[in-house]
Amino acid sequence: MKVFLLLVVEIGHLYAVGITAVTHSLKHLVTDISGETNFPEFTAVSLLDNCQVGYFDSITMTAVPKTEWIEGNGSDFWDFHTELGIVYYQLFKRRIKGWKNLFNQSMSTGVHALQVIMGCGWDVESGVTNGFLQYGYDGEDFISFDLKTLTWIASVPQAVIKKHMWDNNKADNEYWKNYITQECIDWLKMFLEYGRSSLMRTVPPSVSLLQKTPSSPVTCHATGFYPSRVTVTWKKDGQEQHKDVEYGETLQNDDRTFQKSVHLTVKPEEWKNNKYQCVVQVSGINEDIIKVLTEDEIQTNRGVNDQTPTGIIIGVVVGVVLLLTAAVIGVVIWRKTRRAFIPANPSESFSNSSNNLISS
Repeated sequence: MKVFLLLVVEIGHLYAVGITAVTHSLKHLVTDISGETNFPEFTAVSLLDNCQVGYFDSITMTAVPKTEWIEGNGSDFWDFHTELGIVYYQLFKRRIKGWKNLFNQSMSTGVHALQVIMGCGWDVESGVTNGFLQYGYDGEDFISFDLKTLTWIASVPQAVIKKHMWDNNKADNEYWKNYITQECIDWLKMFLEYGRSSLMRTVPPSVSLLQKTPSSPVTCHATGFYPSRVTVTWKKDGQEQHKDVEYGETLQNDDRTFQKSVHLTVKPEEWKNNKYQCVVQVSGINEDIIKVLTEDEIQTNRGVNDQTPTGIIIGVVVGVVLLLTAAVIGVVIWRKTRRAFIPANPSESFSNSSNNLISS
């Protein structure tokens, strides 16, 4: 049973965009767990451009900021989100009981998870916006909202009864369309303004060619770049290579920059007789960074103990921390999702948003 899929790397792919676009995203991930675990029963995590900015769980019962620049919103802001988190917690506890009945699990003593992923994205250059709302149950797609038709798409037979019920609730569906396409975008732009100095910056990467032994793959390692949207490719005589190329995931460093590695399996006589290049492109940075594969460019630790490059060490440590964080918050990331949640006008939307999100 896929209750906890530790796919933190997928967070970085929730908004897959072209490398030339400057796209920002706001996502909120909500999870409720039924059964005995070491994790909080309920969690809500806020992500801005794939970086955590807010958190609430059923143990602390308090919404807290996760970045320095968002702390300045004042106590009223966080008091409101604490209140909202408590309301969602109570409603989710009731809802997961109903969904267990749909799967004939009312007597089950196992662990089950109900999740919501909802959010929006904004392309700064074109002004194009989009958004998504999806429910999951036990790590699988359950039901999602179609913005074009304002109807619900059932992913499993058990969700059909919910689809018919929610399709008939025209007012709620109009609300969600307005939230996803307008209110969420307003929140996204507001947060971007708060964190402008941090989130709107561009930082070029440091690029290295690494190899453990002469027979090992050659790794093109780019680190220290921001934003996270990057392409790293290997080229042979000007042509992009896909064969014998393994793509690593984009990982976050402890300073909130990012890193990515792409591995090329090639024999020494092959790259010595042909022109191999690693090409790195980062969103917002016009010039490509190119490393030509030569003996002089390769950094290696063969014959030297404990000389693994610092960037890789940081990436591994951060990767482990992120995986542990994912386990703690119980977030399931689905392969096709791109979502978030929070009403855009707290004073006006609190009642509607809590009722609509968890309406039966």
